[in-house]
Amino acid sequence: MIVIVCPGQGSQTPGFLTPWLELPAFKSAIESMQAASGVELVKHGTESDADTIRDTAIAQPLIVAAGAATLAALSAAGADLSKVAGFAGHSVGEITAAIGAGVFSAEAGIKLVNKRGTEMAKAAALETTSMAAVLGGEQAVVEARLAELDLYPANYNGGGQIVAAGSAEGIAALQAEGPAGARVIPLQVAGAFHTRYMNPAVEALANYAATVETNDPTAKLWTNSDGSTVTDGHQFLDLLVKQVSNPVRWDLCMASMVAAGVTGIIEVVPGGTLAGLAKRSMPGIEIVAVKTPENLEAALSLINND
Repeated sequence: MIVIVCPGQGSQTPGFLTPWLELPAFKSAIESMQAASGVELVKHGTESDADTIRDTAIAQPLIVAAGAATLAALSAAGADLSKVAGFAGHSVGEITAAIGAGVFSAEAGIKLVNKRGTEMAKAAALETTSMAAVLGGEQAVVEARLAELDLYPANYNGGGQIVAAGSAEGIAALQAEGPAGARVIPLQVAGAFHTRYMNPAVEALANYAATVETNDPTAKLWTNSDGSTVTDGHQFLDLLVKQVSNPVRWDLCMASMVAAGVTGIIEVVPGGTLAGLAKRSMPGIEIVAVKTPENLEAALSLINND
């Protein structure tokens, strides 16, 4: 049982699209989504520096477009995507997953993520906020320390990793004195995503989402809300909107995938982050992280030989 997983913001690095644009199917998909979004995806994925592609309004469309283009490249290479049992995405990667599962088209998805990124960037600009990864420590102890500092658990990533979010002052205090038994690593992000700080974005995104046509997913589709699968496309879109200001439960998604009998996962471009989490939390699962075009063969084999 093979599942495709789709990374979220923070997984992109300068120039990561460069080798992929040599593949006609990938390049065509990116150019199509670039035209639909109005974002210079090719330029940002090949020429822009780290600070530029960290901008939420650029990072989110870039990541979703890269993931959707990976699916196009896999299909062009001979992958039978109908054999993929399900999709899951981390944060904005849920939009990529929804595209893969047929909830909406790549064009509709890139327009949705463009709106999402723009509104979240606006919300992030209202207050000075930040995020940090907390590695290790007991979950209850970590959560208690965050509460003391008026911070929020934004991502439960599994493997003893929780991402904290909130005021810049609170994150600085967390770095100075982290939870017992844990390490704190600041993240280079533009705001406190998946917390109350994103509430202004939710209303605007909900209004936009009301205009988006959806289909029911054609494969299993896990939600970051609680790790369950969703069979109604409109419901999944509603959860996508609400997730902007609520924590990402990737730990529950991975546990649900294991319980469902998943035997292998493929992480689309820019792959690596979710594959790393899976190695720690999904033992015995075959994992392919698609980072460069050379990784397509392994992904192709995993899908077609399942």
